Amino acid sequence: MTRKPSPFERFTRLFADPKSRATKPQKLTNPWIILAIGNPGPEYAETRHNVGWWAADILRERHNARLQDEGPSRIAQLTIENQPAIVAYPKTFVNRSGTAARSLLNHYQTEIQRLIVITDDINLASGRIRIRRGGGDGGHNGLKSIIDTLHDTAFPRIRIGVGKPTNGDTQIDHVLGQPSDEDLTAIKTAINHAAQATQTIITQGVETAMNEFNASSSQC
Repeated sequence: MTRKPSPFERFTRLFADPKSRATKPQKLTNPWIILAIGNPGPEYAETRHNVGWWAADILRERHNARLQDEGPSRIAQLTIENQPAIVAYPKTFVNRSGTAARSLLNHYQTEIQRLIVITDDINLASGRIRIRRGGGDGGHNGLKSIIDTLHDTAFPRIRIGVGKPTNGDTQIDHVLGQPSDEDLTAIKTAINHAAQATQTIITQGVETAMNEFNASSSQC
């Protein structure tokens, strides 16, 4: 039985594949941009803050899309039911996610409503996801950076629950720590739902995705 690569192994491929570095991205106009919030560097690959990247990995691998450099992000171009899309992994840190978002929107001339942000959320239990059409940052520094940089909140976001800190951990320690085995099992379910929800947003709209995945997630 073939062993699936760990998040760390996927991260290593993400930023170290020389073939992907040599590939130049094709210029698209107004594609969907799927921006996964996370921190670059192998030391962060398996942390709760990077679960958005794990969901992005599922999409990218499902479409066998090769990684390429594009400004302050690594990206993969793919097509979801005839709609062009970009999966983006910012090379900035979480607190500067807005820099990557602005660069991608400007480069591809993408409308902000076609920016989908996937992020972790400590206010949701592990295994749950929540989709919103817009709104505030919910206390997440990555979302805050995007909102402050774009001066707009009208982009859909998919939040993946990683649970609240326990055992006296600070919020920073929690999101920069690795999930327990029990939480990891729940999070793996959530990232699969997040990947599916992303495709539903693109093909059927945010409202359909909210009705389907917010309801099913509440049963977890």
